[in-house]
Amino acid sequence: MRGFYIGRFQPYHNGHHRMVQEIASEVDELVLGIGSAGDSHTPRNPFTAGERIMMVTKAVSDLDVTTYAVPIEDLDRNSVWVSHVQSMSPAFDVAYSNNPLVIQLFTEAGVEVRQSPMFNREVLEGTEVRARMVEDRDWESLVPDEVAEVVYEIGGIERIQNITASDGSGDVAENHPDTA
Repeated sequence: MRGFYIGRFQPYHNGHHRMVQEIASEVDELVLGIGSAGDSHTPRNPFTAGERIMMVTKAVSDLDVTTYAVPIEDLDRNSVWVSHVQSMSPAFDVAYSNNPLVIQLFTEAGVEVRQSPMFNREVLEGTEVRARMVEDRDWESLVPDEVAEVVYEIGGIERIQNITASDGSGDVAENHPDTA
């Protein structure tokens, strides 16, 4: 059986990893959808799809399940989102999510959806990991070692600090090349 789990993975953290480990115990193969694949270099989405594929692929390499990481670009039409996901992914038998909208969309499309417990959600969330990166506090303990290695390899800390830096007016602006 092949399962599907989607996340933005900005970055892939220990909460994601625990959920993937749980899913891996139920399936033979796992498709990891890299959501919002077209977004990068913003405070909410600092990493590219390719960088997130590296993070995820390295972090799950020791699991005893075949995994496929596939980029899934955003689609602003929820009614056709599931078919969009299916067109970008290997076929799958079951989807895993705790997101109410994702559960609704898959259910309406006739796809079985399973939920998994969330782990230490108050700390293990991308917003907290990114905030710690910006503030130069311990973030490494919240992600698999392989993810920290990728973040350092790509200069991810410097990037997230630069894209969240104040523009001098006191406002933290989402920097954009058109406004530079």
